[in-house]
Amino acid sequence: MKSVILSILFSFLISLALLYITEPLTYAQPFGLRSSTEQKEARFHILSTKNGRYIFGQISDSHKDKFMLDTLTGRLWQIAESGEVGLYLRPVPYRYGNGKYGNLPERPKR
Repeated sequence: MKSVILSILFSFLISLALLYITEPLTYAQPFGLRSSTEQKEARFHILSTKNGRYIFGQISDSHKDKFMLDTLTGRLWQIAESGEVGLYLRPVPYRYGNGKYGNLPERPKR
């Protein structure tokens, strides 16, 4: 009889402890989708012209993440900086399916 009461008391204490630990999680903010339907303005804008061949873009807050894309050929350059020459365009190579690299994107297989 004593062991049954101790077992019930122990399980009750464990339940209270779990409730105490998980209770703050019920007030946490949700990740991902928000309930509001408002659209946020894009943080990074693309610099291009209406029918322009080249597009400049930035993908993060880092100054290292600025790129220029040739929309005709698909070539991509990273805008880099050097103490000797200042700002310059560094080609970004594409890795092909066979493991080789090149300046142009791989053509889709038909």
